Amino acid sequence: MMDTRRHLRGIGDLDRAALERLLDLTDHMAEVGRRANPKVPALRGRTMCNLFFEDSTRTRMSFDTAAKRLSADTMTLAVGSSSVNKGESLRDTVETLGAMGVDAFVVRHRSSGVPWRIAEWTEASVINAGDGWHQHPTQALLDLYTIRSERARRLGEDAGFEGLRVGVIGDIRHSRVARSLTEALGLLGAVVVHIGPRTLMPPTPLARSTDDLDGELEDLDVVYLLRMQNERMDAALIPSGEEYTRRFALDPQRAGRLGEHVLVMHPGPMNRGVEITVDPTTLPGAVVTTQVTNGIAARMAVLFDLLGGVETEVSA
Repeated sequence: MMDTRRHLRGIGDLDRAALERLLDLTDHMAEVGRRANPKVPALRGRTMCNLFFEDSTRTRMSFDTAAKRLSADTMTLAVGSSSVNKGESLRDTVETLGAMGVDAFVVRHRSSGVPWRIAEWTEASVINAGDGWHQHPTQALLDLYTIRSERARRLGEDAGFEGLRVGVIGDIRHSRVARSLTEALGLLGAVVVHIGPRTLMPPTPLARSTDDLDGELEDLDVVYLLRMQNERMDAALIPSGEEYTRRFALDPQRAGRLGEHVLVMHPGPMNRGVEITVDPTTLPGAVVTTQVTNGIAARMAVLFDLLGGVETEVSA
């Protein structure tokens, strides 16, 4: 049975209605962010703990900002100087922090499945901020919100997800972003194609796949670029970086073939000169910085949805 109230460990914790509810709630949070004083007391008295065992800039900082805008207290475990380095187990760490009154753990870990294990050890809500190659649900949420809001602004309010053609390009095999986004887009009726080297496709297909970027490009509504995740590779899976860039990078020639309505997206960090060789600021469809901005609103929505009681109001 899905538990859509207490945790967000993966897109599988959501159905279509829950996903659409979170997108609508993100709209409200984005409005809060545009205020002169972008802060509401909705989660006053609640505590969120960042539990990051991998490096992060965008995700960790946006969760921290999101919690503070909702007036929640925040804690961050500095893993490098914690008792983890003395041999303390992950379970003991979670139970120790939980005893300090944590209401939500935001977890990033190199091993797939860790957020599910942590949910067995705590009464707090668990939010997955990235586990191994597996899931990154809040990245998918902010990406969906970016697509929905940008298409509504450019094409009108009726521009939805049904039939939307999204090309996810690059290292699909090692990408938790690709997994979560593909699953979430499928819930909303979009059509996803994975584009990249055959050696960088997952063993079990998540969507239709091809290594012919040029054959797909002009049919896409969204071009979603991924970086090469070299830190997750234990073998040479492409002939060379130059070959990869030649076949799969968004270069000036390919950018010139995109329709005016096409959105260009990237979850970051971006490896310029590898998956993209054109300056994204010159592309009218590029919404990379908008994704970062929307990340705060999306994570506010998740925190409020999990921790806000029926008596709390966003606009308070």
